[in-house]
Amino acid sequence: MGMTGTRAKRLTVYLGEGMKWQGMALYHALVLELKAAGLAGVTVVRGIEGYGKRKQLYASRLLELSADLPVLVEAVDSPEKINAVLPRVREMVQQGLITLADVEIISSAGTASNKENSPGPGRRA
Repeated sequence: MGMTGTRAKRLTVYLGEGMKWQGMALYHALVLELKAAGLAGVTVVRGIEGYGKRKQLYASRLLELSADLPVLVEAVDSPEKINAVLPRVREMVQQGLITLADVEIISSAGTASNKENSPGPGRRA
């Protein structure tokens, strides 16, 4: 049985936790910008270890603190919405990596169709 879904784009921005935009954490500034642009949702993930272009290793260890752990800012929405906000993201991200990928949304929690199909309280699957 084949699954079909909605075509979308995933925007992923790879940053260092210490990067700033106009005095605030860049990842937070991106979340605010993407929210203002009307994107469906944004997730920020803090990495526990990684390295970038300069090959400098950043890691989170119990007894040591890294000042610049890897952070990913990820958003999935229609190609039109992602493409519309991309110039602003490129302006804000002076260092870091920006990627785009075509994705297919198979399920999205909280949509009307999912609510109708989910068992919910007191209902059987």
